[in-house]
Amino acid sequence: MKLNEHKAINLKDYRPLDFLIDRVDLDFQIMSDWTEVTAKLTVVRNPEGDPAGTELILDGEGLELISIKLNSESLPESQYEVSETGLKIRNFAGGELETVARFNPDKNTMLEGLYRSGKNLISQNEPEGFRRITYFLDRPDNMALYRVRIEGDKEQYPILLSNGNRVDQGDLGERHFVVWEDPFRKPSYLFAVVAGRFGVVSDSYQTASGRKVELEIYVDPGEEKKTFHAMESLKKAMKWDEEVYRLEYDLDLYMIVATDSFNSGAMENKGLNVFNSAYVLASPETATDRDYLGIQSVIGHEYFHNWTGNRVTCRDWFQLTLKEGLTVFRDQEFSKDMGLGGVQRIKDVVRLRAAQFPEDSGGNAHPIRPDHYIEISNFYTATVYEKGAEVIRMIRTWIGEEAYYRGIQIYFERHDGNAVTTEDFVSAMEAASGKDFSSFVNWYKHSGTPEVTVETTYIQESKKYRIELKQKSSREFAEGPKPPMFLPLKFGLIDQNGDEVETPSDLIMFQKDSEVFEFDNVPNDPTLSINRGFSAPIKLHYDQNYVELARLLSHDSDDFNRWEASNKIVKRLVKEMIEVPESKWVAPPSEVMEAWGHILSHIEKDSKNLLFWGEVLSFPMQAEL
Repeated sequence: MKLNEHKAINLKDYRPLDFLIDRVDLDFQIMSDWTEVTAKLTVVRNPEGDPAGTELILDGEGLELISIKLNSESLPESQYEVSETGLKIRNFAGGELETVARFNPDKNTMLEGLYRSGKNLISQNEPEGFRRITYFLDRPDNMALYRVRIEGDKEQYPILLSNGNRVDQGDLGERHFVVWEDPFRKPSYLFAVVAGRFGVVSDSYQTASGRKVELEIYVDPGEEKKTFHAMESLKKAMKWDEEVYRLEYDLDLYMIVATDSFNSGAMENKGLNVFNSAYVLASPETATDRDYLGIQSVIGHEYFHNWTGNRVTCRDWFQLTLKEGLTVFRDQEFSKDMGLGGVQRIKDVVRLRAAQFPEDSGGNAHPIRPDHYIEISNFYTATVYEKGAEVIRMIRTWIGEEAYYRGIQIYFERHDGNAVTTEDFVSAMEAASGKDFSSFVNWYKHSGTPEVTVETTYIQESKKYRIELKQKSSREFAEGPKPPMFLPLKFGLIDQNGDEVETPSDLIMFQKDSEVFEFDNVPNDPTLSINRGFSAPIKLHYDQNYVELARLLSHDSDDFNRWEASNKIVKRLVKEMIEVPESKWVAPPSEVMEAWGHILSHIEKDSKNLLFWGEVLSFPMQAEL
């Protein structure tokens, strides 16, 4: 098919399935040259679908159909049709459908479905890989219960894994089998099967309710000693999710498979995460601090998906940020709480500015929830992930932590075991907070990075301080005028002694093209610290002089803005050195030198925060300059 023959898929065209697969029984026969899958599907009519629908259309690619039965009777060829993209069954009203399909994992070069990776067989089904394993309703809005039997050669495939809990296993001479059952409904993209030769490291975790969960990490043989940090990170993630979100792991077993030959980064399959070993293995001889932090973050991210993505998943792929944006936000907060503190926020923003801001201002700009796509794999982007996380952060900033966590509780009470939309998430937050989200949802609909201009005025006679804000979008040139975005801007005022000025609130809700905010009884001309913690993902235009930046660097109570002030000072100095002849270079203003001296003297008293102070004193990256 030529590129221009691909048709766009539109959100507005979504319609519920006419039928649902309620239960799935799979039997894998893994042979040397092929794999055969017998799928027994309990198919029922969807009450939300077309009651008059009489066709069941199953997705299927790269499969050879061996046989097909309905309610134990072979289907006549006149009742079904096989094509390159699937299987159509006519005059269908529901029942027990059984198909036997065969494929060769060695020839699966798409790296979707079940494929050979090194000497092992590994599956990757997100977003639409399951259709390369068996004929199925390969959409996230079909959530089913799975029971899986895997049979293979004992020598070549001593390890046979799938989702859920092991419920049976046995020896068949030269072959053996293992049976897995997942008691929780899941979409097909979260199904996984792994077969091969691995070393295993075992541990356990006791949940808050007292349940014992077995933990197993499978690695390429010889790499077992490098899993300690990953296992500790997993246990920390499980404990953090219980303490912060009140979410407890739900199975008896949690498995991670890590191999050099996995062709993706990591995948959150229910109870059986599959990782590239770069995100699991670490040893002091070869790994850097960044490697250790990366492993902790990714281990946490995939574990957190157990609830935000697995127990509650996306109705369709337009809703991808529903699980990814929320889970990125959760793993960012996890890393912060595991010791990074304000450094984590700095790293979040550096990544956002380096990857997502350019994406938002270029030809590939798209909302965090796009309204159309040609190939969904192209939407696993910094916008959906990182900007999606920023939108969740803004919600928490706006409604407050108490309402945010209450909203999360409502979200799971309403939708556990369902495939939902971003509107469902927003509705839970509205119910928890009592706030009107009608303008905030523009963040889900529009692309572009808001640009905010700040002007401040201090009126000595009336002791009044005015902040005038104006906003525009970096995408207006491409998309035309758009409504102003809802911006929660955390702020503070710092007086000339370096003390915080008391204000009625520490949050400005800016949601117009322009707006003026006034504060009374301000004793002297203060310095504004705005967008603290980078509370809104914007480009800020605010011309503060060296004295004001130095005051922020020395005295701001917000770690991010303290780092930002140092960054701005260095950039301005570099810019001046570039623009001014060398013979006319001058030393930085005394206020700047004093501020850096203040930081250096502070480091001696605050040795526990050396990572943060290191960031404050770091030179901006060359690419940023």
